[in-house]
Amino acid sequence: MGQSAYQPGRWLRDLLRFLPLKSQFVLSGNVRDLQCAEVAPGMVTAQPLNQVLGDALRRHGYAHTLVYQPLSGFSAIHGPGQEVQASDAVLTQLGLTVANGQAPAGVDMLSAALERLVTDPNLAQGAPCALVIDFASRLLTRSSDLTAVEHQLFTRALMLSHQARTRPAGAERKPFFNTVIWVVDKEGDLPDWLLVGNPRIRHVPVARPDGLARRALAPGLLRPLAGFAEAAPEARVQAENAFVDGTEGLLLLDMNAIAVLARVEGVPVERVADAVRRYKVGVTEDPWLKIDRSKIRDADRFIRQRVKGQSQAVVHMLDIVKRAMTGVGGNRRGNRPRGVAFLAGPTGVGKTELAKTITSLLFGDESAYIRFDMSEFSAEHADQRLIGAPPGYVGYDAGGELTNAIRERPFSVVLFDEIEKAHPRVLDKFLQILDDGVLTSGRGDRVYFSEALIVFTSNLGIYKMDEQGRRTLNVSASESYETVSAKVHAEIDRHFKLVLNRPEILNRMGENIIVFDFIREDVAQQIFEQMVAVTLADLRAQELQVDMAEAALSSLRTLCLRDLSNGGRGIRNQMEAHLLNPLARALFDADAQAGQRFEVTALASQTLTLAAR
Repeated sequence: MGQSAYQPGRWLRDLLRFLPLKSQFVLSGNVRDLQCAEVAPGMVTAQPLNQVLGDALRRHGYAHTLVYQPLSGFSAIHGPGQEVQASDAVLTQLGLTVANGQAPAGVDMLSAALERLVTDPNLAQGAPCALVIDFASRLLTRSSDLTAVEHQLFTRALMLSHQARTRPAGAERKPFFNTVIWVVDKEGDLPDWLLVGNPRIRHVPVARPDGLARRALAPGLLRPLAGFAEAAPEARVQAENAFVDGTEGLLLLDMNAIAVLARVEGVPVERVADAVRRYKVGVTEDPWLKIDRSKIRDADRFIRQRVKGQSQAVVHMLDIVKRAMTGVGGNRRGNRPRGVAFLAGPTGVGKTELAKTITSLLFGDESAYIRFDMSEFSAEHADQRLIGAPPGYVGYDAGGELTNAIRERPFSVVLFDEIEKAHPRVLDKFLQILDDGVLTSGRGDRVYFSEALIVFTSNLGIYKMDEQGRRTLNVSASESYETVSAKVHAEIDRHFKLVLNRPEILNRMGENIIVFDFIREDVAQQIFEQMVAVTLADLRAQELQVDMAEAALSSLRTLCLRDLSNGGRGIRNQMEAHLLNPLARALFDADAQAGQRFEVTALASQTLTLAAR
């Protein structure tokens, strides 16, 4: 990158522009991060803010830049060719005792030194000086309730801001203040009466690094990585692009740490994206690349054993998983999730079961998914349960349920059940996840969803409101799947656009809204037979042989399948009422022992006849 291509950060340009006009400045925001600095033509590195300030002020004409920190006191920022003795002499002129380049001092001595700095025309023989008061937020306990010493310090700073006068200096005799720069976390950390309405103090926000800053820094950080020297120019550009895009939203400190991580672990320059992912989520290897592809290739048959009659949904869901694994069509810029699916349809048709089954395929353990019942998040401030309470509120130390879970298990399937029951403020958090793949917890930690598969389930579209405001069926089992799918899509579209007024969430779902069909009679028959077979197999595992006479089985079938409005869950409920409960009661009354054999000879509503054989 040529010299002309680099521009200092906006905050630094703003500060330098106003040096002849303002006597004091307040820097706030991203002040604890490293800042870009061009140390030689075309060579940009990341340096601490104080060092960048010292170098910029020296080039601007300041003879000395001093730093005050609450614990260590005063010291000086030295540039090339600057003598330490000269800086020590300036500290001595401020009434400080210097030892080994440090002058310990409390708040009272800072107050006195401030006055000498601003008012003494003979300080440093009249050469311009600047004082950077670092960690100024820690100088006071509460900005609204100052102690006597704190009040004296900031009152003096206020008065000095108005008393300060410029003096000509340098060959060009440009006007200079002896400048005071307060470095704080937030502008509100200092007393309001010092800053608000004060024309002699300028607030300069320090923003997080943008794409230009990250791109300027990237070549210098990638240069020491394995393979960089031998890489072709096109390969270097690709690595820089991957590094810059992958670190979107991160600090320059993070970029520097990623480069160190890549060097330590021997990550070649062409795999720098792996180092970014490792830093974000703490996973050494990409678990998506370690999934047994033969399991996914043969997953259709495995899933259909557990999710009956949903061939379209199964194929669509597997396509999303395969896209997540291969990266086809996936814009991996930033931190967007590996995949997103919105499962809609009637109750009891296998939406949650499909999510569990996909988890089992990916993890080998269906209980490894992270599930949130969104009916528990219907209150206005329920979003705080997900991300954690803000500072000062109860539960702040505990963190958020969702952010904690993802931090612990970044490679996961996250299921948000019955999403329509969540409060709209919670939906706004989902928009952040779908758009940026990042949530900031109540404690300020950034949590990344880049390795997660996000699944929403919903019953939206099954019912609708009529003209009288009554809830009526929108679809029924008598309609074809194509009709059901079209009506459900239309109602979901209406709900997000007109009811919630959040069409942007629907846009982030794209074509990943998967509509489940009703449980039809042929599918219900399969579910019924599987449930009966599993029940009898469980008894055989306990060495109890129970058979069912054809008449009893036929009666049970009629009872379980007479109402399919609640899907497979309804069949399960009927099975419990008419078989499981009466059978358990009969076996208990018969004092059944291992090795015995029984037959259900007759069955009626919630009763059955059990005969020993």
